[in-house]
This record gives sequence, C-alpha cells and structure tokens, in this order.
Amino acid sequence: MATNGFSNDNLLGQGGFGFVHKGILPNGKVVAIKQLKAGSGQGEREFQTEIEVITRVHHRHLVSLVGYCISGAQRLLVYEFVSNNTLEFHLHGKGRPTMTWPTRMKIALGSAKGLAYLHEDCHPKIIHRDIKAANILIDDNFEAKVADFGLAKFALDTDTHVSTRVLGTFGYLAPEYATSGKLSDKSDIFSFGVVLLELITGRQPIDKTHSFTDDSMVEWARPLLARALEKGIFDGLVDERLQNDYNSSEMAHMIACAAASVCDSARRRPKMSQVVRALEGNLSPDELNAVIPGLSMIYSSSEGTQYSTREYKEDMLKFRKLALESPELDQGISEISGPSSDFGQHQSASSGEAQQTSQDTEHYGKSS
Repeated sequence: MATNGFSNDNLLGQGGFGFVHKGILPNGKVVAIKQLKAGSGQGEREFQTEIEVITRVHHRHLVSLVGYCISGAQRLLVYEFVSNNTLEFHLHGKGRPTMTWPTRMKIALGSAKGLAYLHEDCHPKIIHRDIKAANILIDDNFEAKVADFGLAKFALDTDTHVSTRVLGTFGYLAPEYATSGKLSDKSDIFSFGVVLLELITGRQPIDKTHSFTDDSMVEWARPLLARALEKGIFDGLVDERLQNDYNSSEMAHMIACAAASVCDSARRRPKMSQVVRALEGNLSPDELNAVIPGLSMIYSSSEGTQYSTREYKEDMLKFRKLALESPELDQGISEISGPSSDFGQHQSASSGEAQQTSQDTEHYGKSS
C-alpha cells in the first residue's frame, strides 16, 4: 500500500540488492523501501548484515532504519527517505550545476563524522567496506548521510585486520584489501580519501574515457597532491568548474586529508576522527599520521609488508581481468553493484567502469 504495489512511478533506483521504491506509511512518514531480489543468496547475507549493523547505529550522518519485513520469501528494508539523491549524482551527473565549495566541504565533513562514529564510537567497530560517492545520500539541506551497510563487517579493537572475500567497488579499494583480502578500518579511510579526491577534482575514480590499464585517479593525483602540499600550487588538481572560487585554507586541509587517506601504507593513514578534526581546521596538515610533504610514502611504500604502486596496479589488473573473463564472475559484477547507488534515481547498476564483485578468486581475498 505504501508504494502503490511497488509501482514504477515510485521506483527510486536499482542496485545489486534489488529495487528501491519510495513509499508513504499510514502515519504520513515518507520512506525508501529496499526489496531483496528473490532467490539471491548474496542478497540474503547482505540483508541480514544490514539489519544487524544498522539497528546498532544512530547518527545524524548515517541513514536510519525504520523497520524491516521477513515474510515467506519477502525481504524488505524500510529506511528514512533521503530526498536529494546521491553525492555521485550531484558531482558527476550530466547537466548538473557545479557543486559549490561550501557544499563540498559540508558533505565531506558530514560523511567523515558518520564514518568516525562507525569506526570509533561503535563497539565492536563497524567497517563499512563500500564507501563511495554513490553511497553518500544527500538531503534537501545538502547534509550527507552514509548509506548501504550490506557489506559491512564488525571488528574487535584487538583485531589488526579481518581476512575476508574482496568486496567493494573498483577505484575505491585499498591496495592491501584488494590484493590480499586483509580488511581494517584503514580500508574505509582509503576509500574515503578517494571520495575526497572526487570532491577536490570533480573527477571520477575510474575515468570512463580511458581503459582500466590507464592510471586510476589516485595514481594520477599523487604527484599533484605532493606539489600542492609542498608548494601550495593547486592548479591541475582542483576542479576547474569551481573557477578558483574556494577557500584556500579549507582546500589545503582537504588536500592533506585526501593525500594522507590514500597513502599506500595502511598503518600511515590517519584515523577518521583525525580527518574530521583536520577538515574542521582543528588539526594542521602536518599533524596527520601519514607522511605528507615531500616524502616518498606519498608516492609508494617501501615497507616490506606493503605493496608498491606498480605491484598494486598489476594485481588490480589481474583481479579485474579474472573477473571479466569468467562468465560467473561477470554475472556477479553486473548484478551486485556498480558506481550507482540503490537509491540512484533509475541509474543502471552496471552502467560504469567501476564495478563490484563478491566472488572468491584465487589468491585474492581468501577467507582465513
């Protein structure tokens, strides 16, 4: 009744989980209703995970669960309705007005606070595992709300990492997670660093005009980040559509946060609460945990337990090649995710280069 029989007129979007419809409850509350595809084993696991995670969290920058339904084969999640689409839509959608710098800062800070809550205020901590622009919903006041907890993992404070299958979205995956399945909260921080780069540059993580063999946005940005931090030169890095209309101090802080967050060495990435403080201007760039101006760690890691930029790129290419050459994996990629959100206003889940796979692959992400 709330969705008028799951009418197409009320369809908000489609993702790997299934369809999402707008609905109005009898008390007048507007909701987003996420419906699991019938017979989806992966979807069933994500459904159970999402309920377990989201019923524990309450934060103004996280999407809240109103309720859920388990009846026969039916699986429904009922969320608060976030009315203004996704960060991906506003930043990269065709014909969209240029997002102003104050709005970008507001979204960066809000989503950072939501993540800091998951990592540092929840016990056990919650690792989101699929941070991307499509999973940051925007309300009418352009406040950010982090959504989609179907891939989330709990981690005890005593855990250095959790060994798991590689799940996530190409372009956002941390190198140590993508190549070995070793997941930690620092994996989320790398992904959030990519989101910050999107806000700074206006570019997408994988440039759809080039093949995947070309550098990702992170690799393209590394020398420009170093130059910006060492010399204060932002040309070539900052989104040209801003036409230099931004606060230089705020930009320097966001650039420092992005550079620290996408550091190849997980150990050197900052905590999410440090990113929040730096974005607020309460932590100087050189106080962030990662090595920033002028040192080699911004380009690649020399630590024996880490991956060099070249090794990371080679492994990611193998990973993607394996996924795309296997009919089973290819089906998994198109069904499970893509750059668009479940709430993405009719965007196809397989429309972009950056795709998600949940399949086990040899050498990549074996469970312990």
